[in-house]
Amino acid sequence: MRPYNFSADPSTMPEPVLRRIRDEFLDWQGTGCSILEASHRSPRVLALVKELEERVRSLLGVPDTHAVLFCQGGARLQFAMVPMNLLGAGTVASYIVTGTWSKSAETEAMRFARIQSAFAGNGTRTPSDEEIDVTAESSYLYYCDNETVHGVEFAGIPDSGAAGVPLVADMSSNFMSRPVDVSKFGLLYAAAQKNFGPAGLTVVVVRRDLLGLASPEVPTLLNYAVYEKTGSMPNTPAVFQLYCSNLMAAWIESEGGLAEMDARARERSRIVYEALDEHPDVYLQRVDRASRSRMNVVFHPAEEALTPVFLKEAHEAGLLNLAGHRTVGGLRASLYNAMPVSGAIALADFLHAFARRHPRRA
Repeated sequence: MRPYNFSADPSTMPEPVLRRIRDEFLDWQGTGCSILEASHRSPRVLALVKELEERVRSLLGVPDTHAVLFCQGGARLQFAMVPMNLLGAGTVASYIVTGTWSKSAETEAMRFARIQSAFAGNGTRTPSDEEIDVTAESSYLYYCDNETVHGVEFAGIPDSGAAGVPLVADMSSNFMSRPVDVSKFGLLYAAAQKNFGPAGLTVVVVRRDLLGLASPEVPTLLNYAVYEKTGSMPNTPAVFQLYCSNLMAAWIESEGGLAEMDARARERSRIVYEALDEHPDVYLQRVDRASRSRMNVVFHPAEEALTPVFLKEAHEAGLLNLAGHRTVGGLRASLYNAMPVSGAIALADFLHAFARRHPRRA
């Protein structure tokens, strides 16, 4: 039996997908060649990319008004690509900051735009719609749907009431984990390595009427319109990552789609949060209940000296990669799509046992 891998990035992947990759690695589709050796212009790879786009459209319900693009460079590159492509003739962009990644995106956007703070949070909660302040001159409103470092997630799509201002979302860490109304977004993007395959691929879903806003100075490989015109192949794409993401999409389909992914995510996180809540003297949580993430459960031992002890004992119990992000410390359990409910149960059992072994000293 494999240990349970609670890594935040890259994440655990489903065993059926890993086995399929292993079995096809030396001979993909009877070609005698590995997928690593396949030409991106070959009919088989072109069909693979088309199939992946169709699966993304089907799973998310992407309307024809939106293009599906497959980009390289990870989510951090999107911090720059979004303002470079969506500002158009404008100079102002609005940002909702709820944690590390939205703050990083805001900071990067300052290179290109004047930033209007729509909400300035401290990593403990998401704003209510009434708290979101957006100026009508903004070219877009940006937010991060799930903050992995702090464990903060929006329960739904924020509504600022700013008609005509396109909504942009970083969904890297909860992509394909629940149904979403894509029609409400000007653009959403997700790096693949949490719920949709290995690192090296970023899925971008963008409203077609927003393509072409980039100025002539924007580099070719940073222009969404170029990706759309070339079928996401302005250069040699990450074929292996596309292949893996297609297998992930097929697995999600076979398991019941996004509604089932959401049900499992809620069940996994409920099990872990309930275990933590039973021991408030041992485990500290800083996120408001209404903003708790289904994907990343972040907590701290009340006695910080117990953090390395927890990690050592958890590793010995087959529970891996539970360290918190380096900027905040503590502990973090990432419960992405491929984590079975049995993994959440095993972690909850360990949380109870650890609390009994290490009660807080008066």
